[in-house]
Amino acid sequence: MGLLLKEGIDINLIKSAFLAFSVIGFLITLINIIPIFKKRLPNYTLQLAGLIGNTSFLGIPIALALLPSTTINFTIGFDLGTTLFAWIFGPFFLQEKSNSNNIPNIKGLLNALINSPASRGIIGVLLAYLFQIDEILGNYLWIPARIVIALAIIIVGTRLGIITNQNERILDLNEEIKFSILLKLFILPFIIFLVCKFLNFNFYQSSAVILQAATPTAISTILMAEAYGVKQKIASKILFTTTLISIITIPLLKMFMNLFIQTT
Repeated sequence: MGLLLKEGIDINLIKSAFLAFSVIGFLITLINIIPIFKKRLPNYTLQLAGLIGNTSFLGIPIALALLPSTTINFTIGFDLGTTLFAWIFGPFFLQEKSNSNNIPNIKGLLNALINSPASRGIIGVLLAYLFQIDEILGNYLWIPARIVIALAIIIVGTRLGIITNQNERILDLNEEIKFSILLKLFILPFIIFLVCKFLNFNFYQSSAVILQAATPTAISTILMAEAYGVKQKIASKILFTTTLISIITIPLLKMFMNLFIQTT
């Protein structure tokens, strides 16, 4: 909310949010209707881990460090789209039902939307605009927002420390987990790159959303898996492994964008 109030809601944020939401939705649908993809990623924990990135805790700080502040709305927009998709559909995908063919009801979807952290932030911003206190509130929230983003990185490290202390072979990865990691760190960023080219995004706009797509798996995938008791160990392994690998892949991706995207 602090970041949104500081930068404002504009068409760039909306475009980026729609891009993230629609691409993730399209890919998760594609995975479940094409047998060869479904065989590689047979459950929703693997699919969500391969598509939902840690945009809030790592993606935004990375973008603030590497890109001009003018791209912040693209970054926040991608985070909002990803977060909305994760918290609207994730619980429905992961919860166990007596009849797996049941379609989530409209009331349940609305409750999930209202309870989403991203949607609450948007509602707060709209209320601030309504009462014309957006500028004042934005100035007050800007500093704590930056502090929270910085401290969020500590949360990621703490969570990874808890995972490593578990008596599990965290790097014992089967083929399904490896494919989910491949999807998260390589395939999804490449797909976003192609979409950016199609939409004629400029270098900084493309960089903002591609970097968000390349972030490691989100902590929310573990939280949802634990909440519904579904494949928690798988979610933990993917989170841990993608976070470690991203230490190498994100700088390499930034170099690739500087060398290739900027010159095209």
